[in-house]
Amino acid sequence: MPTVAEILKKVKELEIKSKKITNNLFSGEYHTAFKGRGMSFKEVREYNAGDDVRFIDWNVSARMGHPYSKLFEEERELTVMLLVDVSPSSLFGTIHQRKKDLITEVCAVIAFSAVNNNDKVGVIFFSDKIEFFIPPKKGREHVLYIVRELLTAEPKGKGTNLNAAVRFFNNAVKQKSIAFILSDFMVEQYDDALRVAGNKHDVIGIKVYDKMDMDLPKTGLLQVQDAESGKTQWIDTNDEVVRYNYHLQFVQNEEACKASFLHAGADLLYLRTDEDYVKVLQKFFMKRIKPKA
Repeated sequence: MPTVAEILKKVKELEIKSKKITNNLFSGEYHTAFKGRGMSFKEVREYNAGDDVRFIDWNVSARMGHPYSKLFEEERELTVMLLVDVSPSSLFGTIHQRKKDLITEVCAVIAFSAVNNNDKVGVIFFSDKIEFFIPPKKGREHVLYIVRELLTAEPKGKGTNLNAAVRFFNNAVKQKSIAFILSDFMVEQYDDALRVAGNKHDVIGIKVYDKMDMDLPKTGLLQVQDAESGKTQWIDTNDEVVRYNYHLQFVQNEEACKASFLHAGADLLYLRTDEDYVKVLQKFFMKRIKPKA
């Protein structure tokens, strides 16, 4: 367990790095990417030709004797929620860093981007249970608190229950939110809860994975342990069938994950532990900004 001084030093490093990325690369892109996602009622005015008939205020129209339309405006502040998988599988990583390290950095960048735009940000930490809930608030001190918790989170649960996490989010956060779900998504049966969330919120899944999640190295006999169940077994990594089945399992999980997010009307990004997450986030934000043809 790191000391308080080590944690504070790491928090400061993450703050500096996140602010640099936010200011230099995401300046304006973050808010523009989510602009207009939340709309609030402003006033009514007389109906003009071309106004959307769905927004006619029939009560006012009846009272005034001619049609009136409701006007809406973009909500000045957004609510950003981070649903963070802190299950033991997040501690896996073979090349550059662990999944947990990458998730922590990405969350810090998103949180500082939110606070720079005067938005609220909150976190739900989950394993096979809800570990900790930080309700959305504004301000630098709040984000630094979130970063400290991201760095020091130690789950009590051994597995992953994404379904329970999304259900908790649906019940706990009433206002329309921008929800980032960060996990390796090595689980099943979360479609229904995700669909409910996608109907109300703007949901973005960030699938974080390691190169060895995808392919086994050819290194002979290897003893492997499931980080969540604790079960160990010996596998022959020189066996082509073993390597093929291992890769196939990853592909099937990826396809199921992609289908779940597609059916929920949600976005899905992929981040590998040895790749540059900044470029992936930039590309995503720019895709959001670019008008659809």
